[in-house]
Amino acid sequence: MTSTTLPEWLQPLAELASSVEAEQLAPRFPHPPQDARPAAVLICFADGPRGPELLLTERAVTLRNHAGQISFPGGASAPEDVDAVATALREAEEEVGLEPSDVEVFGVLPRLWLPPSNFAVTPVLGYWGQPRSLEPRSPAEVRTVIHHPISDLVDPGRRFSVVHPSGWRGPAFEIGTEVPLWGFTAGVVARLFDRVGWAQPWDETLTRDLPELT
Repeated sequence: MTSTTLPEWLQPLAELASSVEAEQLAPRFPHPPQDARPAAVLICFADGPRGPELLLTERAVTLRNHAGQISFPGGASAPEDVDAVATALREAEEEVGLEPSDVEVFGVLPRLWLPPSNFAVTPVLGYWGQPRSLEPRSPAEVRTVIHHPISDLVDPGRRFSVVHPSGWRGPAFEIGTEVPLWGFTAGVVARLFDRVGWAQPWDETLTRDLPELT
């Protein structure tokens, strides 16, 4: 899938969207079980003041699931949502005030399983042509809105792996927040960037423990 309105730097990602497989984005938990609840997230790109950027949110520390984590805007599907795209755009508007009409959807990735909340998550790719500063619309869900430069996400000096108390080990990114970008969102970012050719070599032996939320 390509678009004449997308910037040139996003065209390879649009082309990849139609062929990437779930196992390539989430090799450990690629396929949701039948009882998983449908959900969607918006992977929204824009041209920011420091170049291409990705829209992220810092979740509220009071949430039952994924408290304090860095994530894409998104959440569970509602009965009125006609599809995953509708869910992703609605959730982004409710959480951070992003107008659905301002987003060009240019791809839909395979559904992935998020075991802690048993969500079957469909990542939706979008381009925000006229970005502006956003603030949380739902403080009970979102603590901070982050417009993060992709140049920082691919900086080898900001890449490492985290080790969960359970022994799980996965990719992480230092983005200047109390808790790094890790878990489901970091896994999708890391593997998507790898496949599209944006990632740079980094020290894969470097690990850190997850900090406790304060």
